[in-house]
Amino acid sequence: MPSYVVGDIQGCHSELCRLLDLIGFSPKHDRLWCVGDLVNRGPASANVLRELMALGDSAQSVLGNHDFHLLVAAAGFQKLGRRDHLDDILSAKDRDAMLDWLRHRPLAIRFDHYLLVHAGVIPAWSADDVVQYAREVEAVLHSDDRDTVLHFLQYLYGNTPERWDTQLRGQERLRAIVNVCARLRFCAEDGTMDFSEKGSRDQPPPGMRPWFAFESRRSRNVTLLCGHWSMLGLSLMPDVLALDSGCLWGGMLTAVRLEDQRVFQTPSEQRLFFS
Repeated sequence: MPSYVVGDIQGCHSELCRLLDLIGFSPKHDRLWCVGDLVNRGPASANVLRELMALGDSAQSVLGNHDFHLLVAAAGFQKLGRRDHLDDILSAKDRDAMLDWLRHRPLAIRFDHYLLVHAGVIPAWSADDVVQYAREVEAVLHSDDRDTVLHFLQYLYGNTPERWDTQLRGQERLRAIVNVCARLRFCAEDGTMDFSEKGSRDQPPPGMRPWFAFESRRSRNVTLLCGHWSMLGLSLMPDVLALDSGCLWGGMLTAVRLEDQRVFQTPSEQRLFFS
């Protein structure tokens, strides 16, 4: 059963369909793992969700920061900006089904010797830690209690706390876990995170490095599958496969077959000038 991991789709439905055709994807025989950011900024976010929902258990995805943005906006806690393209979901007749499906995606998935997250992992977290902390967020986000979910979404946004601490509690703890898994690019060895710099890995904020560059990183015993960092581009490292190859920005939508790391790519159909 071949397994493919695909980078940030961000509403690029036509490119996703062409990529699935290119790899000859079969829901009966293959597995698709998505690194998150399924929606927003691209032209057809609703169709991306419908496509993946139709694939059933053969397609799995973690949540990315743009997926969280949709959930927060749909709950009424954030207005859409001029660069957001989410109206096709929010005005759809099947809106509730799409939002419910997205809300029930995990924050992290561990399978075989892989760990799937959207953005990254701070050095102090092992793969087991990531899964354990992710489950704390998922328990709240997947709750059947509407007020619990709404409270989580209402106070999700924010760059604080800047540093992970096991003593964190409540919403601050949940926000920190989400920020690590869904927003991380640069950090310090002590777990302090920076969310202002989104550019090249060679221009880190003072005292920080790309999250994957620490020799002390405790998650090195698994292969991290991630996206989020379009400026990083497709980067196949010994223990990290980073797959955001900038389809939204006129680049490529990329899939990697995990069994042999063969790369499959389809070019963007249009340049979308967002930042």
